[in-house]
Amino acid sequence: MLIHPWDEADEDEWRGFLAEHDFGQLVAGGRDRDLPVVVPTHFLFDGDRTVWLHLARPNPVWAPLAEHPRAVLTVVDDYVYSPARWQAPPGTPVEHGVPTSFYATVQLACDVRVVDDPEEKATALNRQLDHFEPGSGRVPVPTEADRRLLSGLRVLELTVTGVRAKFKYAGNKEAEHREEIAAGLAARGGRSDDRARAHLLRRLEQSAGPAAQR
Repeated sequence: MLIHPWDEADEDEWRGFLAEHDFGQLVAGGRDRDLPVVVPTHFLFDGDRTVWLHLARPNPVWAPLAEHPRAVLTVVDDYVYSPARWQAPPGTPVEHGVPTSFYATVQLACDVRVVDDPEEKATALNRQLDHFEPGSGRVPVPTEADRRLLSGLRVLELTVTGVRAKFKYAGNKEAEHREEIAAGLAARGGRSDDRARAHLLRRLEQSAGPAAQR
């Protein structure tokens, strides 16, 4: 992933993003494979350096993880298309603009530990229940029915060893131009336009702060 200096996310930014996004793709390359195994999955990030998730025992991810217990967990969201007319600098012909994408993404490089112990699996599943449906009244794992189901899944504990994070929201453009793009997002009102606009304006405000001017 190419990350220009103006798109690079700081630690508070990517941690805040993961606090609100708990679905991504786990990528396991194994060794000497033609293609990695890519698994869409919910996950729980502890806000520091540990991620938990669980997958079915028949999942094809276990073989590459046995070969090489490393993986990347990647999350992409708040993405929008920025049309050519928005991208043209103020005062220039709009037909000369170059369209692009705006998005936020975080990639966590992780050491992987596969958990098969029933008690550890139950603990991880209860963490996820507390996160995804707090106060739902679901009985903690394991019930009698859960004991049978537990054998059919495995838990992954991921220890984060590296982070690459990119927030691509016109950070290379002048303030006036970024404000025009923000106005375009507000007027369009598409699926992720509000979230993209919030990222753009927040980053614009940060770039205009005292620290950025020193």
